Amino acid sequence: MKLAIIGASGRIGSQIASEALSRGHSITAVARNPEQVAAQAGVEAVRGDLHDSASIIPSLKGQDAVISAVRFRSFEPPQLIEAVRKASVVRLLIVGGAGSLEVRPGVALIDTPEFPAASKEEGQAGSLMLAALRAERHLDWSFLSPSAVIRPGERTGRFRLGGDQLLVGPDGKSSISIPDYAIAMIDELEKPKHIRQRFTVGY
Repeated sequence: MKLAIIGASGRIGSQIASEALSRGHSITAVARNPEQVAAQAGVEAVRGDLHDSASIIPSLKGQDAVISAVRFRSFEPPQLIEAVRKASVVRLLIVGGAGSLEVRPGVALIDTPEFPAASKEEGQAGSLMLAALRAERHLDWSFLSPSAVIRPGERTGRFRLGGDQLLVGPDGKSSISIPDYAIAMIDELEKPKHIRQRFTVGY
């Protein structure tokens, strides 16, 4: 497929790009600093910023799907949704956050005492993005929330998928490596199972 990855120079965006490339997809890597995107065959790095969403539309046109790996607090939901719609792309996948996942019925992770104060702004922005997507009727979107902790680690290919509830492993921890998160994202791209849904991945 032809993919546009917005935020392709970041930790998660670059890993998603690597996973997609390893499976034979071609990538337009959209980044504020395209020089930070590793030069490699199958990747075209272009400059783009969701703050100026109209400027990224040409890079999205003709793509089979768009993946956004941009921090939610750096843009407003309509900026992304409208850019994808105006580019006539239907499939949109979002690197989500864990804050809106439920730890028990009616209680989101972001509303627990354990949620880091430094992450609250991003978590709240992610919740707004998810709400905007749930009201969207034109795009085939998927919002992939990681577990509570997502960090560099091993690419194992062994993980669980869930829905709106936080996944916690037998060790009592909620975690996923960035490489395994990228696998789950590209699996969803290739074989969609969560159209217009939020889902999560963890050990």
